[in-house]
Amino acid sequence: MLNIKNISFSYADKPTLQRLSFSIGKGKTLAIIGESGCGKSTLIKLIYGIYDLDQGEISYDNQVIRGPKFKLIPGEDFVKYLAQDFDLMPYITVAENVGQFLSNTNPQKKHARITELLEMVEMESFANVKAQFLSGGQMQRVAIARVLALEPELILLDEPFSHIDHFRRNSLSRKLFAYLSEQSITCVFATHDSNDVLSFADEVLVMKDGKIVQKGHPDAVFSNPKNKYVGSLFGDVNEIPSQLLGSPSDEKKSLVYPFQLQITGKSALKVTVKHSYFRANHYLIEAVYEHGLLYFNHQTDLPKNALIYLQYTPNI
Repeated sequence: MLNIKNISFSYADKPTLQRLSFSIGKGKTLAIIGESGCGKSTLIKLIYGIYDLDQGEISYDNQVIRGPKFKLIPGEDFVKYLAQDFDLMPYITVAENVGQFLSNTNPQKKHARITELLEMVEMESFANVKAQFLSGGQMQRVAIARVLALEPELILLDEPFSHIDHFRRNSLSRKLFAYLSEQSITCVFATHDSNDVLSFADEVLVMKDGKIVQKGHPDAVFSNPKNKYVGSLFGDVNEIPSQLLGSPSDEKKSLVYPFQLQITGKSALKVTVKHSYFRANHYLIEAVYEHGLLYFNHQTDLPKNALIYLQYTPNI
């Protein structure tokens, strides 16, 4: 189990992380999401041991992970970290990068392991190409293969698909997280992509200004965001006075996703259409009402300045 106990960290005199505590079980996947600068990458680096904590403790299976004051070279044998800069050796081949830390005592076993990983990240045809000639997305895929080579118990991924083309990242993310689950590898990954969070994480940690805003199962966090900031990390979200929705909520305002609003004959929520945005299987409609802008989904585009009524259907 990975345990984070009451940790704080600051760059110079500016607090970056403030009194964070959480844990994650063996073989589970934790996603960390939040706006840029919220502390996601710093937290990943602290877990790896790149920085020293101001206070608190990080441990894995009761083994304390320490920073450079106690350990000159960061990291433990059971932990691997994928940084945003990939850290590949440019003048050796893709295969050599992946197998850099594998034992040479059994060349056939080493070759088979390298081939297995390159197939997973769909880079087997580049095995003999030097890393310096790869694109950013290709480098990132090789870096993913390399951190998996020694089968770590804990893997830390900082924006692992940020440079990978959308058409390829869907396949890669499914393969990667399936592999981690099958091998019972504990994973902590920082991301901006809510699709990865909802599809692959066992738990999600939402951060803002170096603090934990909300933590829980992705479905629970998505369905019941603590505030508009949390909801907005999963896409467009409206903050609408509850009385306009006929909601029994005691809150003065309700958080409503666009898919939870439907056109109806008449209701307290009257809006004027301003724009229709095509989203492949639906249109995102931008409208105005007495309290400002509002967004909802519809199967077709709607004429500008059309007056319509909406109803709240939370369980769509």
